[in-house]
Amino acid sequence: MFFTIKLNMIEGILNIIYGLIASAVFVGIGFLYGRYQERKKSKGQPLERYKFYPFSLDDKKMLQFDLALFKEAVSGLLKEKDFHAGQQLVLIGEQNNVRQLLKGYLLDQYEQLYKLYNGDKVMDESVQFLENYKRIVTLIGESFPDCGIEILLHNLSNPSKALYCIKNNVTGRNVEAPATNLVMDLKRRDTNNQDKLNYQLNIGSRRFKCTTIPIYKDKMGIVGAICINVDYNYINEVVRKDPKAINDFLDAICKVNMILDENILSKNEYEKALNGKRHFRDFSNKS
Repeated sequence: MFFTIKLNMIEGILNIIYGLIASAVFVGIGFLYGRYQERKKSKGQPLERYKFYPFSLDDKKMLQFDLALFKEAVSGLLKEKDFHAGQQLVLIGEQNNVRQLLKGYLLDQYEQLYKLYNGDKVMDESVQFLENYKRIVTLIGESFPDCGIEILLHNLSNPSKALYCIKNNVTGRNVEAPATNLVMDLKRRDTNNQDKLNYQLNIGSRRFKCTTIPIYKDKMGIVGAICINVDYNYINEVVRKDPKAINDFLDAICKVNMILDENILSKNEYEKALNGKRHFRDFSNKS
């Protein structure tokens, strides 16, 4: 009798152990399947590899947003999920203001696509990504105050309210000012491997020397841009022609807020500095 009870207890314990093992296996399988699904979501191919990539060339061989291809892309990516391409399409849709271009059923389809590919998250992550650049723009701008040199950051996930940060304002724009043509211009230049560096703008009597630096986010493409605008006429007509203005300009550039004890020179330049070399174009004999 005692032996039978003991045997039943052992069998019960074994059943519990087997049950726990089975549960652990099912939990593990569920976990791995979930991870697989997440990895599957994160994979895919770039939108550019699809025949419905929503950009085409016009008669002048200039890249342009193609609404017909965009509609085809929305339909295609609703039928066949690809989270890489789908999230790119969401960003392109928002960049090109498709909510105003699509009507009725087509707009409903886009809203489905936006929800399917976590559009709010895509847009929020683009903004969060640009926060790092906002600090860069702010600090560079504060390094050159009152010099007629404007630096700004565009959030190109929303071109209708693109201007995200501006320092040393010389163009009179405010935060959330639009930049509706900038996305397409940068895409065209990227396609042609062209930089938008040191270009001149003449607007009425105003003249500017400008540089625009696109910001790319992995798997998403262009999401922002840093722009530097130099007020040419101010520097050429005011600063250059007035000794006091020259001094004020140079004082503004050379202004410091603190003095630190750090070495930023190479070993060779460090030795020359200790022996009297005063600047990078000081070519006198300094051993």
